Parts: sequence; C-alpha cells; structure tokens
Amino acid sequence: MTDFGTAAWPPAPIRTERLVLRASDARDRPAFIELFASPEVGTYIGGPRPREELERAVPEVPGRRPGVFVVDLDGAMIGMITLERRAPESPGHVNPYAGEAELGYMFLPGAWGRGYAAEACAAALDWFADALPGEPVVLCTQSGNDRARRLAGKLGFTEVARFEQYGTEQWFGVRTALPPSA
Repeated sequence: MTDFGTAAWPPAPIRTERLVLRASDARDRPAFIELFASPEVGTYIGGPRPREELERAVPEVPGRRPGVFVVDLDGAMIGMITLERRAPESPGHVNPYAGEAELGYMFLPGAWGRGYAAEACAAALDWFADALPGEPVVLCTQSGNDRARRLAGKLGFTEVARFEQYGTEQWFGVRTALPPSA
C-alpha cells in the first residue's frame, strides 16, 4: 500500500549526526525479532509476540519493503521507522480520500531516552518531504503514551482528533507539509 510516486526505493542511506537510516538486510533479523518480542516495546502496540512464532515467521531479510527504514547505530540495528499509507478503513484521516502517509517507529529498549527516535524520525520526515513535497504526514499513538506524544510535538505534529481503537483512546496528529525550501 506504500506509494512513493517517483521516489526510488530504497533510497541511498540517510546519514544523521549519529545514525544511518537504510534498507534492512539479513543481519537485522535478530533485532526485528527482539523488537516484536519485547514486552517493553509491545506496551503500546498490542503486546509482545511469542519469540518462537517470530523465529518461524520472520523472513531472512525482514522489513524489506518500501517505507521501512532500519535505524542503524555503529553498524547495528537499534530500531525501525515506517512511512506507509494509512488504510482507508482506519479511523482518523486528514484527506477526504484517505491514504495519508503515516509515520511509525519502534526502538529497542536499550536505545530509549537518548534522542535517537527524534533524530531518526526527523531525518525520515525530511526525506519524505523531499520525495513528496507538500504531502502531510499523520501519526497515531495511544493517548496514554506520553513519550510518543511529546516526540510527536517535537517533530511538528499537532493533534487533530482522538478516538477509540484497540480498546483504548488514540491520539491522532498531522504534520502539515512545509513548502519546499527555495
């Protein structure tokens, strides 16, 4: 469902001060399994998945699709960022035709609290703004996820709605596309 128009995928690795955003490869498989099996990571995404199930289900090169960036610190995956189209049947939209780009991210607990999510998400959003100028990006998180809501504000998202989904209140925000720099 991800469509980046004429933007090539995967893009060249995106380098920030401390991180590299890149396409996934086989060495990332253990980190993908750890992300989805982690109770801490699963707190706001429906809980952890059983490690045995993940060992069977996760492909040799996980997350190899348009819109998925591995966040790499010193050659090791510490998290992932997704920019994918929000499904039309999902609650929360800012376009009448739906299908907005939606930012998602997950980081291993050892990477929390160091500013990596802000740095990596800002870089992915900058890439997206260059690839699809003028297009808004949305973000949805549980209202109770204070850290994610603070990061959303830091990244320029503003709340546009709250609604019930997955048995809890969701916070829905939009980051209006900035005009291209001249």
